[in-house]
Amino acid sequence: MEQQDQDQGYAVHETLELHEIISFKTLCLSKSKIMHALVSDSELSEIFKEDIKQSTKAIKDIQNLFSEEEQQ
Repeated sequence: MEQQDQDQGYAVHETLELHEIISFKTLCLSKSKIMHALVSDSELSEIFKEDIKQSTKAIKDIQNLFSEEEQQ
């Protein structure tokens, strides 16, 4: 049964949840980019840079899940 589920791809609720996560991560990324431009403290700036890097990677990873799904 598990193999059959994998062949059919993601369930509708899973796809919806992934879209919600991407939306949330995109909002967080936008906020971090804006805040990064406004801060003058170097330590806080580095924290925002790291958050931007990690958020960008997370979004790309989730988008890759969708790409892999379409290829199957």
